[in-house]
Amino acid sequence: MLTFSAFLPAQKKGASAFLCKKCAKITVWGVPGGCDSLSARRLRPLLAPLLPQGLLPNRKGHDVKLIIAAIKPFKLEEVREALTTIGVRGMMVTEIKGFGSQSGHTEIYRGAEYAVNFVPKVKLEIVVPSAMADQVVETIAKTAKTDKIGDGKIFVLDVNQAVRVRTGETNEDAI
Repeated sequence: MLTFSAFLPAQKKGASAFLCKKCAKITVWGVPGGCDSLSARRLRPLLAPLLPQGLLPNRKGHDVKLIIAAIKPFKLEEVREALTTIGVRGMMVTEIKGFGSQSGHTEIYRGAEYAVNFVPKVKLEIVVPSAMADQVVETIAKTAKTDKIGDGKIFVLDVNQAVRVRTGETNEDAI
């Protein structure tokens, strides 16, 4: 925790505030009625001029999520249509090979048995506003499900920054 004193509107001069860099929450002491925990996003404009450069982490990019899904290849078109229906405007698709708990499988081809150690999958990478992330994950999970082993995995990550190359727009505006 980092401690500093600053004058903030609706507070007494010299109120103490604590910034947790891990969760980006600021707790302000000295406010009438006790302590108040506020998000750094709301207080950033008030605190930025009072603090040394770089003290407040840039959390704006965390309004954007990257969803990575590995699914069965034959489900790609069905998933794409479902995502388009809920408002997803773009995605990146890559053909991949991998294995999970199934550790591959065996196939018989012209009477000979072959071990297939890496199973073909399709990787989807989708960048969406945070507010839409749960709906996208739910849609992918529901649409890609076959109730058989190897249906895939979905990962959700924070995006620190997104930039549209053509216009220079950033974060939510860039997607």
